[in-house]
Amino acid sequence: MHVRYTITIHGRVQGIGFRPFVYRLAIANNLRGYVRNMGDGSVEIVVDGNEHDLERFIDALKHDKPPLALYEFMDIEKSEGGSEEFANFSIFGSVDTPSTVEPSIPPDIAICDECLHELFNMHDRRYLYFFITCTNCGPRFTMVRALPYDRVNTSMAEFPLCNECLKEYKDPLNRRFHNESIACHECGPRLYLVDCKGRRVDAAVVNDDNSDDGNPIATASRLIEQGCIIAVKGIGGFHLIT
Repeated sequence: MHVRYTITIHGRVQGIGFRPFVYRLAIANNLRGYVRNMGDGSVEIVVDGNEHDLERFIDALKHDKPPLALYEFMDIEKSEGGSEEFANFSIFGSVDTPSTVEPSIPPDIAICDECLHELFNMHDRRYLYFFITCTNCGPRFTMVRALPYDRVNTSMAEFPLCNECLKEYKDPLNRRFHNESIACHECGPRLYLVDCKGRRVDAAVVNDDNSDDGNPIATASRLIEQGCIIAVKGIGGFHLIT
């Protein structure tokens, strides 16, 4: 029997790779419809298909959710005889919906093993890129400015994606699929060192032999050894290092 489910999930379901998870799950079960973020922090899912496939989808949705997902409650509405409205399954644009429900914003998440491996892989294009992230790790709480959790509503909005990052962002099989914090050396935030007046500090000024090779982290380390105080600006504020 062909049926439709309309599912609304409240809880920690934005900013943790939940929409890509739902997308892959729907495709694996031959379902049509969409998933989208809602302005109240929830996620709305509409799925059409064979009843057996839908039941398998619902079971996986409940028991195989991403490790960072936290369901507070789930509304499921079933209707008989789903239409041919959808040709496939898609991630729709978010909807800004007012609500009295307090949204659940995920915390900043420590680097995952996969990103850590890429970070120190000399052949990876994100080798030593300080802001390496994916849907399983990276900043969330200190980056989001408003809900729904889309890049335009985060501090990453001012960093347009390069072609390579855009390919990853649009690839359902990539772990950076719809990862709003996605970035790289080419298009993302950059590291640099400035003095107390905001002027760029050249490594050669600190070291006569320029042994830091333009690396602001190495230069900052040498300045600390010389007795300077360094203010490290992070995504959530400043750390003073002496």
